[in-house]
Amino acid sequence: MKFIIDNWYLIFVAAAAGGMLLWPVLKSASGGSLTPAGAVQLINREKAVVIDVCETEEFAAGHVNGAKNVPLGQLEERLPTVVKNKALPLVLVCATGARANRAVAIAKKLGYENAQAMAGGLKAWREASLPVEKA
Repeated sequence: MKFIIDNWYLIFVAAAAGGMLLWPVLKSASGGSLTPAGAVQLINREKAVVIDVCETEEFAAGHVNGAKNVPLGQLEERLPTVVKNKALPLVLVCATGARANRAVAIAKKLGYENAQAMAGGLKAWREASLPVEKA
């Protein structure tokens, strides 16, 4: 106990260092692992289908070029009619990436094993200076 009291600052530094090491792991858990550049490669090389899970109004305000709008609440019933080939890679996008992560779980449950969420969503797409369409 005397050691802890005499060296509280060392314990604080160790805890802070551990927190800084854990931060990138926790941050990547909140978003997908697919970068906008990786999404472009999937779209160009493997003919990936981009599904925007935003609501219709958000989709109309701006979306990835060629994306199909299937709001998250309708994904389970509409995805099989929008993308019939379950072998094609899916890139799921929303405004920030949170809804897209939930959409990946739904898509995988429906049999789309190549479904991925784009990290950072449309915000990251715009920050990468990639083209955005408006409906």
